[in-house]
Parts: sequence; C-alpha cells; structure tokens
Amino acid sequence: MRTLKLIVLCAAVATTGAAQAGRSCEEKQTDAATLIKSMNLAQKTLQALDASGAQVALLARAGQDLSKYQVRYSHMALAWRDHPKGRWLVVHELNECGTAQSSLYNEGLGNFFMDDVFMYESMIMIPSQETQQQLARLLASNTPKRLHEPHYNMLAYPFSTKYQNSNQWVLETLAAASAEPGQIETRAEAQTWLRSASYAPQTLSIPAATRLGARMFRANIAFDDHPFERRMTRRIDVVTVDSISSFVRQRQPEVKEIVVRGD
Repeated sequence: MRTLKLIVLCAAVATTGAAQAGRSCEEKQTDAATLIKSMNLAQKTLQALDASGAQVALLARAGQDLSKYQVRYSHMALAWRDHPKGRWLVVHELNECGTAQSSLYNEGLGNFFMDDVFMYESMIMIPSQETQQQLARLLASNTPKRLHEPHYNMLAYPFSTKYQNSNQWVLETLAAASAEPGQIETRAEAQTWLRSASYAPQTLSIPAATRLGARMFRANIAFDDHPFERRMTRRIDVVTVDSISSFVRQRQPEVKEIVVRGD
C-alpha cells in the first residue's frame, strides 16, 4: 500500500478536496452541519465495519443524484484493515477535478465521506473470507497500480482498456482477487476473466444530444470506447456500484450486505 498515494485532509479545512469521483472541482464552503453529518456517517460506517469482523469490504457512497438512471450509489471503494487491530483505510480511484485524469488514493473513512455527499448513506458488502484474503494480498502488492488506467472516463466501456472509471478499477481488482493467484496482472486479463465469469454491466439510455453535450463540455466523459452499434441506439454500458453488487451476489450468494444511514 505504500506505493499508493496518500491523501491527508484536515477536518478543519474549509473547502472541499481537489479530487472527486467524476465531479468538477468547485471552491465550496463546507458548513458545520455538513461536516457533522459527514463525520457521523463515517463513524457509523466505522462501527459497522468493526462489528462485521471483516478484513476487506466493498464500500459505496452516494456522491451524486443518479436516480434518473436508476442508480443509488455513485462510487465504490475497497475498505481495508491493514492489520487485525489496525485502522480502516479506503483505497479507490478518484478523478482529478473533472479532468480526463485519475489517481489511486489511500485515505481514512472521514475523508471518504467529505466529497459532497448527496445522500448520507453508505453500503458495505462483505465478501467471502477467501476473497478478503486475496484482496488484502493484492492491496499490499503492486497489482492495484498495474490495474489502474489514469485516462479517466466516467462512462468508460467495461470491456475496453482505453479509459477507466473509479468503479471499474474496483471491479478489475476484484477480478484479480477472484481468479487464481497470478492469473490476472493486467486490465486485459481482468476483462477477459470478467466476460468468462458472466459479469453484466449496467446499461444506461443516453440520447445522442446528451452524449454530444457531455463530450463537448466535460473532459471526464467520452464515448469513443463504446461499440458503435450500441452507442447509436442510446445503449451505454458502464460499470456501476449496482452492477458490481449484482455480480458479487451472483458469485457469492452468502455475501453480507449492510446499509448504514448517517441521519
């Protein structure tokens, strides 16, 4: 994990951080009520993670209102307890200020819920012990960096290595943890495995005019990695929290799912 970038944010900072999952950076004052709500959600999430007995979990937040696409949670990360009684770290990919670039970050739970949370709710998925052990092994290696593509696209096509969105990095890391050790070391290998394991992305219906406007005015959105025939019929396949959750439940019906509400 020491190879990953560490964000250190102080709760007393008055403005939001410089890296957000698929959002533009806006200088915005964080009022006391918002700070308290974010820290309350972080504390309740920490308590739920501690109570779960897990070493690694999938952790989702709702950073944007995506209800028109039938999407509840916008962003997923890996929550990792670096040793049996250690603190919880959140490892995830973040878009850099609405640009076409991303980086991997390793931060505390408090920071994770400071990125303009839309809904004060989190979702925790606890995979099998074997998957947790494999994820912990991977997170302590260079594999997360090898599976990271810095060319960011919020709507990246799941079976192309041209771009990557934040949820896609989690999915491809999960694929590496689910396959035989050493089988997956590249994004192409991860995507081949995901196809063979019947991963199904979520399909969004996005009209041509919306796509054109997004491509012209948002650096972090592109469509040129999507199959032409699906693009022309408004079908945009993307890795979402919902699609990852469905995939995990499909492979591990016994997976434990916990919803934490901060209010």
